[in-house]
Amino acid sequence: MAAARESLLDAAGAALARRPWPAVRMVEVAAAAGVSRQTLYNEFGGKDGLARALVRRAADGYLAGVERALVGGGDWERLTAVAEWTAAAAQQDALVRALLTGCWSERLPAPSRGPAPVPAQRRPEAPLPSPPELVRIVRDRAVAALSGPGTAPAATVELARSCELVVRLALSCVTAPPGEGGIAGLIRTAASRTAL
Repeated sequence: MAAARESLLDAAGAALARRPWPAVRMVEVAAAAGVSRQTLYNEFGGKDGLARALVRRAADGYLAGVERALVGGGDWERLTAVAEWTAAAAQQDALVRALLTGCWSERLPAPSRGPAPVPAQRRPEAPLPSPPELVRIVRDRAVAALSGPGTAPAATVELARSCELVVRLALSCVTAPPGEGGIAGLIRTAASRTAL
C-alpha cells in the first residue's frame, strides 16, 4: 500500500501544480495514480486527509533536506547549507514556502493543525508544525549536529542563538530574496560577528 500512497501523493501534487486545490478532484487524482477512488478514500479518508498528507510530505521532505545540509563541512558551512536549502526549497515548493512563512493562499490546501479523522487502518499523523515550531525544529537539529559531547551549557545556548539566527536569516530570504552576495554573504557577515 505504500506504493499506492506515494503514487496518490505524487498525483495530488501534480494536480496542485496545475490548478488550485479546491479544483482538484479525487477521481482525477485516483485515475492519475492508477488506483480506484475507493483506494484513495481507504488510504486518506477524504480530500482533507489527502491534503494533510500532501502538506506533511512537504514538511518531511524539507526537514530531510535540512538533515542532509547538516552533514560534513565546518559549522558555518553547514549552517550556510541549511539556509541555502531553506530558500531553495521554499522557492521550488509552494507548500514548503507556506509552511515556513504561514502565508497560505487559496490555491493551496488549508493547513489543518488539529487532529484529523483517519480511516481505521491508518494511524493518525502528528499535527503539522507551525512556522515558529519549524524554526525551533531546524534550530534544534542544527544544534544537535554541531555540538559535540561535553559541550558546556553556556556554549550550547550561544550555539542555539547562532543557529536560530541563520534559520531566521534564511526565512527573510524566502520573503525578500537577498541582493549581491546572496545567502552565503549574509551568513558570512553573521559568522564574522558571532562566535561559534
